[in-house]
Amino acid sequence: MSADAPGTTVVDVPGSGFGRANLPYGVYSVDGGPRRVASRLGDTVLDLATVLAGRIGDAERLFATSSLNRFMAEGHDRWVEVRAALTEAVGGPVPDAALHPVDAVTLHLPVEFTDYVDFYASEHHAANLGRLFRPDNPEPLLPNWRHLPVSYHGRTATIVESGVDVVRPCGQRRGPDDPAPVFGPSTRLDIEAEMGFIVGTGNAMGTSITPDSADDHLFGAVIFNDWSARDVQAWEYVPLGPHLGKSFASSVSPWVVPMLALTDARCPVPGQDPTPLPHLRMDQPWGLDINLEIEWNGEVVSHPPYRAMYWSPAQMLAHLTSNGAATRSGDIFASGTVSGPEREQRGAFIELTWGGAEPVVVGGVERTFLLDGDIVTIRATAPGPEGDLIDFGEVTTRILPAAC
Repeated sequence: MSADAPGTTVVDVPGSGFGRANLPYGVYSVDGGPRRVASRLGDTVLDLATVLAGRIGDAERLFATSSLNRFMAEGHDRWVEVRAALTEAVGGPVPDAALHPVDAVTLHLPVEFTDYVDFYASEHHAANLGRLFRPDNPEPLLPNWRHLPVSYHGRTATIVESGVDVVRPCGQRRGPDDPAPVFGPSTRLDIEAEMGFIVGTGNAMGTSITPDSADDHLFGAVIFNDWSARDVQAWEYVPLGPHLGKSFASSVSPWVVPMLALTDARCPVPGQDPTPLPHLRMDQPWGLDINLEIEWNGEVVSHPPYRAMYWSPAQMLAHLTSNGAATRSGDIFASGTVSGPEREQRGAFIELTWGGAEPVVVGGVERTFLLDGDIVTIRATAPGPEGDLIDFGEVTTRILPAAC
């Protein structure tokens, strides 16, 4: 930073992934004080109600609040207006009263999440699990997979922010050597490295969102870890799909990167064959060139590429409303595990260790699934304009022992 007029500072951010091309949104507090909406510039948290006072008419109403929901509900034109005002504001001196070192604040869930759907949009992930679960079937993908974005309906009450510990879930399971089902702590606790997309404005019940209109509804993206108890999931998921093996926890990164900041990260999806039905059809389905990194107890074990995902976020949103289901400000849908074609690009440990048959070495020890005390961190970055980097930050979680 450099001082300017009395009581103001120019925030310098050379080389930062949280530069002026990013300007993500989050929620912070200081010393147990009230929660307020912020942006981030370098290693500085910017209080938006203070930064934008006098630049937009109702900055206090929109940003002196504990979540992004009120701002998101204003709609796409308002998001564009605020981003322009914020970009202009940080181009010059910023009031010192608005500035906080990132290490001096507490970051909270940025959104009051209202609903949650999780997709299964990686062909590589779906095919790998098909080979693991149905080894005698020559076609690893189920018949519907290339025709629609497969998904399940999750829970918002257990979505938590980075830094919140996750307790190992208990559940019913039946292993290959169990004569009958048993109940107890999951022994095959896993991660799923995903991206989550937040709905800024929704649609009314009985209507739908088309893929080409998704940009008007999608506010931003976060890193999403869909924790999975694979042993519980394997026993329960036939015939109705994931439930207790997933609903115990999901973790998100604290900074919401606006979709408006990801224009330069857009890329074509790898190719869709057969051509999707009309309600999912786009002239050019877009993906995102996001690079994820998974760290297990301090060691990087995988680099999943989001650009390899088969279904576009726009198609996912269109599909989940195609039956007339309503969405609201604060809904979130996740992409499903991000995986690429190579082993070091797999976004879940069940894939990375091939169901536990091919352990990876972490800290000099062969590992398959998560143990109590393990710490997992997922990071993500994307290209920005003129060679800039867009940083999503990270989501970090420690596993605590089960309570059962």
